[in-house]
Amino acid sequence: MVNRGHRTTRRTSHFSITLYIFLLFVFSIFVFFFYSKDISEDDRNPLVISEKKEPESEENADNSVWEASHSHGLHPCVKPTVRYKAALGWNRYLTVKSNGGLNQMRTGIADMVAVAHVMNATLVIPQLDKRSFWQDSSTFSDIFDENHFIETLQGDLRIIKELPKEIESLPRARKHFTSWSGVGYYEEMTQLWKEHQVIHVAKSDSRLANNELPLDIQRLRCRALYNALRFSPPIERLGKKLVNRLRTRASRYVALHLRYEKDMLSFTGCTYGLTDAEAEELRVMRENTNHWKIKVINSTEQRIDGFCPLTPKEVGLFLQALGYPPSTLIYIAAGEIYGGNTHLSELTSHFPNVIFKEMLATPEELRGFANHASQTAALDYLISVESDVFIPSHSGNMARAVEGHRRFLGHQKTITPDRKGLVEIFDNLEAGQLEGPSFSHLVKHLHKNRQGAPRKRAGAPPGVKGRARSRLEEPFYQNPYPECICSSRTRVRK
Repeated sequence: MVNRGHRTTRRTSHFSITLYIFLLFVFSIFVFFFYSKDISEDDRNPLVISEKKEPESEENADNSVWEASHSHGLHPCVKPTVRYKAALGWNRYLTVKSNGGLNQMRTGIADMVAVAHVMNATLVIPQLDKRSFWQDSSTFSDIFDENHFIETLQGDLRIIKELPKEIESLPRARKHFTSWSGVGYYEEMTQLWKEHQVIHVAKSDSRLANNELPLDIQRLRCRALYNALRFSPPIERLGKKLVNRLRTRASRYVALHLRYEKDMLSFTGCTYGLTDAEAEELRVMRENTNHWKIKVINSTEQRIDGFCPLTPKEVGLFLQALGYPPSTLIYIAAGEIYGGNTHLSELTSHFPNVIFKEMLATPEELRGFANHASQTAALDYLISVESDVFIPSHSGNMARAVEGHRRFLGHQKTITPDRKGLVEIFDNLEAGQLEGPSFSHLVKHLHKNRQGAPRKRAGAPPGVKGRARSRLEEPFYQNPYPECICSSRTRVRK
């Protein structure tokens, strides 16, 4: 009995071992086929493993939105030709009353430098506009480095800070020089020197034509604007500090010239997206501003024709369509936004990383600039020129001047919205006739050639004749190519 039981136990033990080995074999076969399936899938999709990496940050997800167009070897060229001669003008004086805001005055002063050269006159440091909308009492030396201006242009013409005392009491020829005039016009104006030693220019903006001027005069305009008209040391110092502070927050930033201020909306008559009360407030302001000639404006027609600045909501949609991530650092180069956070939130809800100069600078740093709109505008100008991308929501003096300066410095990325083209796209999106991908494709396609790439300055639209041509040409200071921007092949001509 004992032996038979022992044999039975041994047979059970062998059976258990055999069963265990069989099950282990079956499991091994299962595992083999399971992993063989994964391996075969990896063979068909080899990039699954090779491209696996840490997730990218939103700012680095699409570098194309930051990349500037290729400059094709173009570089600034402002030196005079061998035929150029400096103006003497020791006994002839040109005094100037600059008009408008900061950039209207800047470009006007650069024009007056060229006019003084053509008329062989001594230029007296211009007086700045103190009666414009901003009521800024700043003098020339408050905004610009006066000594640098004089010294930089000493090889071009004589510039003095004020009229000699013996000349102050002499009668002056007061002139409103004709807008967009050529060299021939100012050569005729030299007849005034026969009876006067001093000519006073009542307005400085747009006194010179954009095109068909001698090369040396065009380059003198660029030397005056980009080299000589440096901002005053306090403005330059704070501007550099604010740029550095922006760079500590993000490696790259967009400067957005958001022209959604009360005066701009009132002047253009644009009320899209505003309440009835806000629209009425703007109408009353326009009615009560004497030097604004047009009082009754159809807001709908203005918007359809592309004359209205983009709203904060439209800017947010525009940036999204171009591919900028929500984390993008956006510097707002503008004054007080109309409606405050009520309207600004339509942008910040999509792009919360929005910053103003008041958030970058300390109250002590800004105290000296308080109530001086032109000086604070100079800070916005510096920060905009230094930005990785500049986007103006409306075409104006600031937008044109910054675009031209960025072209001069190497065609840095500047995206100019096609406001007329965008209206139809925005309205179709609002009506549910467009989806996100289609909307983005249309916006990108519309702005493919509006990002600051090198191109020669545009003339007037076809069919336009007479003096209207000059008014409708692309402004010289918006695109100083080809006169002040050259290829390597033309370097020897400088």
